[in-house]
Amino acid sequence: MIATIKHNDKTLTVDFSQPLDISLPLTNDNQNPIAWYQDEPKIEPVTMGDWIGKVSEGKSWTNFNNIFFNPHAHGTHTECLGHITKDFYSVNQHLKTFFFLANLISIEPVEVGDDFIITKEQVEKGLNGTNPEAIVIRTLPNIESKKHKNYSHSNPPYLSDKAATYLREIGIKHLLIDLPSVDKEHDEGKLLAHKAFWNVKDVNQVNEDARFNCTITEMIFVDNSIKDGSYLLNLQIASFENDASPSKPILYKIIANH
Repeated sequence: MIATIKHNDKTLTVDFSQPLDISLPLTNDNQNPIAWYQDEPKIEPVTMGDWIGKVSEGKSWTNFNNIFFNPHAHGTHTECLGHITKDFYSVNQHLKTFFFLANLISIEPVEVGDDFIITKEQVEKGLNGTNPEAIVIRTLPNIESKKHKNYSHSNPPYLSDKAATYLREIGIKHLLIDLPSVDKEHDEGKLLAHKAFWNVKDVNQVNEDARFNCTITEMIFVDNSIKDGSYLLNLQIASFENDASPSKPILYKIIANH
């Protein structure tokens, strides 16, 4: 379906018939990506005595599964500043609109010592003077193993705090990336990129100008068939009252922008 919509002060013609899903599914096997030293997620039928909540077992009319997972460790998730603050803030309370103009850019992180870092200069070059509501960062090389990787103890690439500050300063509200974190895996709790993007100066007493309505989405996967450029982003979360929720970001091609 091709539709013309009003978004902010723009008129967009968007192809809604071809959604581009950039989320990773949650599975209960070794195909599921893992981070932060967790085991695989569990999806298993409820058992009560000799009753099993699984139709194929012959004792249930329905499939009735329990699911145990960690949103930060087991796939695509969207988080608010409550991820790093002493006080509780829920992403379900702070993400209240779900369509945004987004730019997809591809970046090969720069090797610095033992690390691979996404720099401010790379982000600035990728955006090329634009300042959309959301940015989607695809890291290169973009290999299929990202979908199934165990990131624990692997020191993945990360975003420099200067790059995160730049994104905040140009007004980008939603940051999506195909890594388990925007910060370094072992950083002694500094969380410099998280703090810079959300403008959190003190996690114990959040400043009034912190960016409560801004989100970070991690562990996406953007297929190589999806070209860099501008898209309409639909950022949907499950209604968890938690600092983070599993999410399903979808990109839609913009045919015309008036």
